[in-house]
Amino acid sequence: MAKKIIILGAGYAGVEAALTLQRKKRKSDDLEIVLIDKNSYHTLLTELHEVAGNRIDEEGVIVPLRDIFRYTDVKLVKDEINSFDFENNLIASETTQYKYDYLILAAGSEPNFYNIEGLKEHAFTLWSYNDAIRIREHIKECFVKASQTDDSEKRRSLLTFVVGGGGFTGVEMIGELAQWVRVLCSEYDIPRDEVRLVLVEALDKILTHLKERGIQKSLDYLTRKLKVEVRTNSPVTKVTADSVELKDGTEISTKTLIWTAGVKACGITNGMNLDKNGNCRIVVNEYAQTQYPNVYAAGDISAFQTEHGTLPALVESALQTGHGAALNILAEIRGQEKRKITPKLHGVMVSVGSTFAVTNIMGMQLIRPLAVLMKFFVNIHYLFGIGGFELVIKYIKHELLHKRHRRTLPEKHLTELTPTFWLVPLRLFLGYSWLMEGIKKVQDNWLTKAILAGRATDAQTSASVSESGEAVFRLVYDHTPQWYEWIVDNIIVPNALFFQIMIVLAEIGLGLAFITGTFTFIAGLGALALNVNFILSTGLYPEQWWYIPAAICMLAGAGRAFGVDHYLMPYLMRQWRYFNRRRRIKLFLFK
Repeated sequence: MAKKIIILGAGYAGVEAALTLQRKKRKSDDLEIVLIDKNSYHTLLTELHEVAGNRIDEEGVIVPLRDIFRYTDVKLVKDEINSFDFENNLIASETTQYKYDYLILAAGSEPNFYNIEGLKEHAFTLWSYNDAIRIREHIKECFVKASQTDDSEKRRSLLTFVVGGGGFTGVEMIGELAQWVRVLCSEYDIPRDEVRLVLVEALDKILTHLKERGIQKSLDYLTRKLKVEVRTNSPVTKVTADSVELKDGTEISTKTLIWTAGVKACGITNGMNLDKNGNCRIVVNEYAQTQYPNVYAAGDISAFQTEHGTLPALVESALQTGHGAALNILAEIRGQEKRKITPKLHGVMVSVGSTFAVTNIMGMQLIRPLAVLMKFFVNIHYLFGIGGFELVIKYIKHELLHKRHRRTLPEKHLTELTPTFWLVPLRLFLGYSWLMEGIKKVQDNWLTKAILAGRATDAQTSASVSESGEAVFRLVYDHTPQWYEWIVDNIIVPNALFFQIMIVLAEIGLGLAFITGTFTFIAGLGALALNVNFILSTGLYPEQWWYIPAAICMLAGAGRAFGVDHYLMPYLMRQWRYFNRRRRIKLFLFK
């Protein structure tokens, strides 16, 4: 009888656990894997500030679970569990009971309000897809109302925005808001000096997980560049609909407090008969097991202990505990020895708006441009792991092409989308030109006779005549770099016929690829590479320089319109996903 493994929660830990079970299971294991979540999508919690700050569309921070688990045996169930009977291996919602052999609790956490008066009732939280949308729409409304009132006090209150918590989420939120505010001020004709942005933190510094240098860089960027007022040693003591009170007695008049200061697991764990710590996180052993050997806990809901204390609530922590819990369940089912989970946190990173970031990766602090790229590539790496090329392309489109507020000149032009069907005439003409270049070389006997040669003595053109009177094609001239001349003399000329055939096949292949719209992106890169080669050797003739900008245009997915790529690329992406999940190829894969 199949062993039923239920994973509760489709956050970072839950998705990683389900995918690990899918990848590592064998036919002999006879498993039934069930993932239960109240939503039908996985939320990229680390990117919520981008939606709240109106940088990207809300669809950019959610991934449908059906897309992640397509071509797997994982059964998806949309339900909200509220009852737990660990003695009898049962969990239940209002309408349905679920029996399990093994259970992985990965339901995440929720904001911690620390019993502050009025905080839960009046603050905005940033912990879900809906939270981000609510914040975004509220901020817009504040600017609309401020632009329509003559009451100075009301206007000041509407244009004062407070973020509570100087950790990663709080700093990223205030940084995103600071950049959006510039756009909003322009749209509603409000002077930037009238907008007040305040970051309040109870501790004596912000971003405590960073080194001092990184903290100072972030602080300088917030205060000097983004004009954010940063108040440390300032715990919030009371919140009303119109104000935020701090411990030192300061009262900030505002309609907006975004609360990001800390999380807890109490919401769902209160109903569980399990050992918990002070933040209601479930106590587990080194294998991620609770006191019930067949019940595991991973991610934020788990109080996993390391030599440095409780594992922090980070994405990397969730991924590693989710992965380890899944492997230990498989080991137990197979009668093998379980392995202790030894989390290795490689570092942390924080973005302050879209153009500034600070990282601490394995003890190294990257400079600003590399830090921004690192955060970008970390997200790409994660999305590729859970969903392949489709999710990576979607992410790139949202981050680079679909940005809602475009500040710099490059952003304004890069995000101005143009339908690819306008490139069809250029693609066809470029393909025809490359095809004719290849055919002409065939007619000139490039496939049968070695004619490539090195430096010319007195010839002025690439087509020349050797001392024996035979036609040759010179590759080295005065403009040719010495390193390239060495390659010509020692590699190309001794194997001239081989390289001639390769060039002819490449030119004909490029022509057919562009004409049919097949692998157009790769063909564009190939065309650029050939043009660079020609520039280094014979040089491009005046009538051929247009090949370069035309090839660059092909990189914009020109084959997606009236080309084979319209059908081929989605098919290959589906095939990659299927192979990644099943480790085999299914020839006819239509959905």
